[in-house]
Amino acid sequence: MLRLFIRLVLLISMPFILLIRGAIYFHEVHHLAPSICILGGLCLTTFLLAIYFLFFYGRVTGTVGSLKLKLGMAFLVVGVYSMHGLFFLSTKNVKHSKIQENFRSIHPILRLSTSTIIRFDPTLIITDSNRVPEDYRKMGLSSKKHSLHYKQSSGYVHAIDIRTNNRSFVRNYLIRGYFWMMGFNTLQHNGSGEHLHVSLSSSDRPGAI
Repeated sequence: MLRLFIRLVLLISMPFILLIRGAIYFHEVHHLAPSICILGGLCLTTFLLAIYFLFFYGRVTGTVGSLKLKLGMAFLVVGVYSMHGLFFLSTKNVKHSKIQENFRSIHPILRLSTSTIIRFDPTLIITDSNRVPEDYRKMGLSSKKHSLHYKQSSGYVHAIDIRTNNRSFVRNYLIRGYFWMMGFNTLQHNGSGEHLHVSLSSSDRPGAI
């Protein structure tokens, strides 16, 4: 029973993992444009879903069916899912409306990964995203020269903050584990309130978090 459960979890989670980890691979290894990275992850996931469709279709009908049709169906499913995740963020998942308004300024890979975990944890709250040096002084903190909350040469912000206070240790641990497993940098911060800092590497500031 446990083995079956593990297989089922892996079967369900692999498309999400491949979509995001695939995009991060193209970002970190090949330094491709954000849209190309997302497209790369989308194509990898499309092939995986097509295999799923072929397998289940074969088990039900006893025939393989059209591979081209399965690829088209898979691409449509992944494409619709990705578009929704890239461009939609509910007001329930942000600390204030400015974050929702600036959602598209966040790097697409970080957007997609955050939208994905929100589907499993709808109470997740983003407390901050893009900043300028003056924002740190307003919070009573020293300004940072290499913050990934600043807009990078990619045209996007590479970091977000997620609320951790008034949430259980287990839930916060799982959220941090999810982003770490997907390939993001994570830090527990207490500077302007307890939060989880999540960032995507930037070629502008190697080693910055």
